[in-house]
Amino acid sequence: MKILAHCIVYSLVAASLAAPAWADMPASVDQSAPKPVTPVVVTGKDADAAIRRADAFLSSAATMVGDFVQTGADGRHSEGKIYVQKPGKLRFEYAAPDTLEVISDGKSVAVNDRKLKTQQTYAIFQTPLKFLLEDKINLAGDTQILNVMVSPEATMILLDDRTTFGGTSRIRLIFDPVTFELRQWQVRDPQGYETLVTLYNIDLKQKPDPALFKIVPPKELYDSPKAAAIPVK
Repeated sequence: MKILAHCIVYSLVAASLAAPAWADMPASVDQSAPKPVTPVVVTGKDADAAIRRADAFLSSAATMVGDFVQTGADGRHSEGKIYVQKPGKLRFEYAAPDTLEVISDGKSVAVNDRKLKTQQTYAIFQTPLKFLLEDKINLAGDTQILNVMVSPEATMILLDDRTTFGGTSRIRLIFDPVTFELRQWQVRDPQGYETLVTLYNIDLKQKPDPALFKIVPPKELYDSPKAAAIPVK
């Protein structure tokens, strides 16, 4: 469980050039995307402009409600709902048959497994969650930018975050080339695990219920009569 929890926490806060798992997404998601054009590296003023636009979008996205598909290093796909409320609050709620949920209350991050009745907790600064959770985003100031790549389909920023648990995490952020909305991210954690997360149906105006970000102690979460009444597949 410890290794799995590490992978989940790292995976949820960083996008590869691999295609998203279209077969696992709802029919409303466009599945007819053309073959991507090979991206090119940009430098100087073009790179700086892309980083500024990325910072501006991430800083302005004070709330977020939507859906996600996660693809692990083993090719396994999971999906669920994402909720964000800045500063510091986040929830990833996995759909069945997965029994996981990841919750940040602004101070700590908890990974709950409803089937195993376990909870792993981490300090929020140990995870690469900055680009989703901080009010003011400064990618160049807070991380090491490795390169910026552009194509007609996306703008990609590759960076290293040296402040994460266990060492340096390598993160690729993928943005819409026109709106600069965040589409995907990928993270390679210090242990070498890679995970891709794809966002869709994102609403940046809806405010999540504050109760979604409460980390409930394991005894209350799993041993209460209310918890016992919730079926786990």
